[in-house]
Amino acid sequence: MMVRKAVLIPGDGIGPEVTDAVLSVLDAAAVEIEWVRRDAGIAALATGNDVLPEDTIEAIEHYQVALKGPCTTPVGDGFSSVNVQLRKRFNLYAAVRPVRSLAGVKTRYENVDLIIIRENTEGLYSGVENEVVPGVVMSMKVATENGCLRIAHWAFRFATQRQRRRITVFHKANIMKMTDGLFLRSSEQVHRKEYPNIDYETVIIDAGCMRLVQDPSQFDILLLENLYGDVVSDLCAGFVGGLGVIPGANYGENEAIFEAVHGSAPDIAGKNVANPLALLMSAVMMLNYLANDDPAYGSAAERIRRAYDQALLDGQKTRDLGGTLNTDEFARAVIDRL
Repeated sequence: MMVRKAVLIPGDGIGPEVTDAVLSVLDAAAVEIEWVRRDAGIAALATGNDVLPEDTIEAIEHYQVALKGPCTTPVGDGFSSVNVQLRKRFNLYAAVRPVRSLAGVKTRYENVDLIIIRENTEGLYSGVENEVVPGVVMSMKVATENGCLRIAHWAFRFATQRQRRRITVFHKANIMKMTDGLFLRSSEQVHRKEYPNIDYETVIIDAGCMRLVQDPSQFDILLLENLYGDVVSDLCAGFVGGLGVIPGANYGENEAIFEAVHGSAPDIAGKNVANPLALLMSAVMMLNYLANDDPAYGSAAERIRRAYDQALLDGQKTRDLGGTLNTDEFARAVIDRL
């Protein structure tokens, strides 16, 4: 295995402790990565830096790959989301969240195997807001043809590489005829001209959410604009056990950042009870990404995936999944099964 340098952003709240647990598993799997540690979020503020320090940005620009723990985002006021800042700064336009049922994690659904692909830089979630007059504020939903075509190309190319069978676009083009209409037309164009071999359907988002909760196994890949993707990806996480068992990745043309998508959970920070699985899964996604340059990373990713799957099947779970293990104990359970 080649030695690759990558940026490590532990985050804040439970971020540092789940990061340490993940690193212990990667070390046990003999993953050859030289980590360049950088701060972001409250952890950066605590050292007198900006919430997203310039040396963190420079490191990501240089090494182009990062693994990131959760960072706190204030609600209603305070600094803007570190995640949103990173997506804008590096134009990480494609967010990917795989959602699959896990053996040993009992939920009311079975055989869930979804991938949510979310346009990550435009739409309402991009945070273009202003005060029109005192007492009247406006949030602008932005859609560009370039952005819509770009994410459509990315999604269909991804589906082809992963041998997935169908892409479903969730939209509200019956009401937002211009913005969501552009998203729909762009997806249809890419499908018709370049990927007719992949099944394709469009569903109004409210009806789509109803179908999801009726039977999520009827869907394969969901393609959504920014805000819809944020909401629906969390909804789908609930099918398989919550955000603690869901990885996340953000891809641009040059950089890729892999992250736990759950919150920083300051109420349990430092107690060694947080579930490190989401960040571990995200690290596996990162290893599979690095396998494009060295297949040995892909082999390590598969070993780790099999190990945490087996740990869950054996009943080795943290308390959020109905088990009794703490953070370090779960990491040890995975290591024992490598």
